[in-house]
Amino acid sequence: MATGTPADEGDIRVEEDDILDNGSDLLTSTDHMSEDPDMEALTNRMKEIEEEAQLIRQMQSDVEKQMNMSTGSNTSQSVASIEDKIEADSRSVYVGNVDYCSTAEELEAHFHGCGSVNRVTILTDKFTGHPKGFAYIEFADKEAVQTALALDESLFRGRQIKVCAKRTNRPGVSTTNRPPRARGRGGARVIVKYIYAGYRARRPPR
Repeated sequence: MATGTPADEGDIRVEEDDILDNGSDLLTSTDHMSEDPDMEALTNRMKEIEEEAQLIRQMQSDVEKQMNMSTGSNTSQSVASIEDKIEADSRSVYVGNVDYCSTAEELEAHFHGCGSVNRVTILTDKFTGHPKGFAYIEFADKEAVQTALALDESLFRGRQIKVCAKRTNRPGVSTTNRPPRARGRGGARVIVKYIYAGYRARRPPR
């Protein structure tokens, strides 16, 4: 009985050769893809983008650190400024019902017996420059405030004045318009006694 074995084996060998040839073609095609210059350029570009993104993140982090440091410094300065104001206000008195023609020198003379006067501030209208009728007296010592309170309802230029301890304004809300205390070399305080606060000269019309 005849069999088809030889022919079948030949056919099988041909099919195997075809498969090997096709596999070789696939490998060659894959190699070409890996060596594609466009793909390589794209890969390099992706790496560059990632490096740029990392650099941007680092820059943002550095900026945030600097902002946090700056905020902390400003906060410390603000707290110190508020503390200085509170300390100065504790050595000051409010004087009401002051005659509009009064001078800072006259007010200092009226309170001279209470203690050493650092500053006399007469509040004026910022538009007209006219006195508002009240003032602040800042002494060198807190003890002088108690002595000054005894002058409440005393006569000054023929008017009965009102004297009371100065209240400290909340941060950001100021009614004194008082400039900061001047400082000399070596931290020594420069005493400025006479201030007419609030007036701003108008510019002449064009």
